[in-house]
Amino acid sequence: MSANPTIDQISLKEQFIATNSIRHDWQLDEVQALYKLPFNDLLFKSHTIHRDNFDPNEVQISSLLSIKTGSCSEDCGYCPQSARYDADLTPEALMPVKEVIKSAQLAKEQGASRFCMGAAWRSPKDKDVDRVVEMVQGVKALGMETCVTLGMLTDNQTKALKDGGLDYYNHNLDTSEDFYSEVITTRTYQDRLDTLKRVRDSGINVCCGGIVGMGESDIDRANLLIELANLPKHPESVPVNMLVQVEGTPLMGTESLDPLVFIRTIAVARILMPESRVRLSAGRKEMSDEMQALCFFAGANSIFYGDKLLTTDNPMSNHDLALFERLGIHSGGSSYA
Repeated sequence: MSANPTIDQISLKEQFIATNSIRHDWQLDEVQALYKLPFNDLLFKSHTIHRDNFDPNEVQISSLLSIKTGSCSEDCGYCPQSARYDADLTPEALMPVKEVIKSAQLAKEQGASRFCMGAAWRSPKDKDVDRVVEMVQGVKALGMETCVTLGMLTDNQTKALKDGGLDYYNHNLDTSEDFYSEVITTRTYQDRLDTLKRVRDSGINVCCGGIVGMGESDIDRANLLIELANLPKHPESVPVNMLVQVEGTPLMGTESLDPLVFIRTIAVARILMPESRVRLSAGRKEMSDEMQALCFFAGANSIFYGDKLLTTDNPMSNHDLALFERLGIHSGGSSYA
């Protein structure tokens, strides 16, 4: 990556930003130029685009529940739920439907508008999907949006979830295609893209993002965002996770990411995907209030809320509400502005 963007690169980027257009043909040199802009210039651009598409003081709140924990056959290097690693995690079977609905009701009372359910599977069995559909229908009956992440799906399973009323399916790309094999070997990048296509073709909204701070390069971060932005349709939700290092996982001990690089990633995601909800996800407990405030200014307008994010800690709900009050932020829905 060059030390500074060229004048021609900046001029080209100014042209596209001025139109605030939806694009699916981003190139690496363009995104590198964005990353290398002076910090204030980058945030000015991303905030302007954010303000054009959303209420700049509204943040959508989602709550995430692990409905089946641990014993996963995958080898994702960041994940304590893998059966391959000696992490301090007690596996739990698929939760009863009634317990899930009870958790969703509590999340709604605490301000969440979307309830997300995550299960540690490589790919679910049909009988498991039938149980999840019951959960989806129960949560929707509470007046909440629904999202699930279950791993890879078959066509019939995707149809069952769609017919059951599922609003969003989460399936992250995690990182760039070039860096992917450094983190995961038990499924391919194309496997992930195939699942995303299957979900999109079914008419379910897509929730797809990645994780930064896993030892990837600047180019890897840029290529991840390019992969997301150049999908045939932008993901409706783009979770940006900062690696949470867990004892017993291969990525424990990875050098921490510069917080300003994380904020730049949020800003570039907002520029590339103007109408998507960009979500602060894992890693918020390690973020200062000031860092989160800059992320909101840069274009993040969704968070995961509650004291747990699957199996890792998350800021307590009352702390989030206090921060919102200090910043003059209010919670809102998850449809486009």
